[in-house]
Amino acid sequence: MKKNVLLFCLFFVLLLSFGCSDGGKVKEDEEQVELLVSAAASLTDVLTELKEEYEKDHKNTSITFNFGSSGKLAAQIEQGAPADLFLSASAKDMDNMNDKGLIDEPSRIDFTQNSLVLISNKDSTIDLNSFEKIDSAKIDHLAIGEPESVPVGRYTKEVFEHLGLWEPLQSKLVMGSDVRQVLTHVEMGNADLGIVYASDALISDKVKVLAKADTEWHEPIVYPGAIVDSSRHKEEAQEFLDYLMSADGKLQLEKFGFK
Repeated sequence: MKKNVLLFCLFFVLLLSFGCSDGGKVKEDEEQVELLVSAAASLTDVLTELKEEYEKDHKNTSITFNFGSSGKLAAQIEQGAPADLFLSASAKDMDNMNDKGLIDEPSRIDFTQNSLVLISNKDSTIDLNSFEKIDSAKIDHLAIGEPESVPVGRYTKEVFEHLGLWEPLQSKLVMGSDVRQVLTHVEMGNADLGIVYASDALISDKVKVLAKADTEWHEPIVYPGAIVDSSRHKEEAQEFLDYLMSADGKLQLEKFGFK
């Protein structure tokens, strides 16, 4: 009897060990996914910080970002560049992607907003507190995003056209390939003034905000996100998009100056 009990116990231990070992093997064999995210340059800092926390909670997902102007990112995806998720600083660029069948339309969602501000170098003596008071005769260079491909440039052009300043300022404009290049021009003193998002001004200790644009002067600055239709990792892309909309994601976005 005692012998049977010992044999049973030994069998049970072996069975348990086998089960644990098999479970570990299944976990190790789970697919490691590299999620490719094409994101607006203005999202650089907040997404870089979010990445660390997200990957801690999603062990089998690593995120690789491709930052740039939304227009150029959209063009890259259209030309076949790999991407699982597109995070744009412009509804227009996302609309164009949708019209061409390049995004999974049901996944599209506006996940944050931003505002437009006028900045100068922190050591500048320019005395200005309004967009309306910009005088082309009193400045040498004003940095803005390229309106054709950079959303912040498009919003800036709308503001200047509304205020009747677009034509008078033409000879003063320095075009940036994305909002971060605009910020850099002002930081380095290559431009007297610049127009960037509030979130970009917040992360720099080399510039100061002189004025904020009235939201009625330009189209709403919304950030839509959507899964790229050709993605092979749509489930993981949706999970990251959901994370941006979660309480934690919104908290981080607000911390970096987004609405």
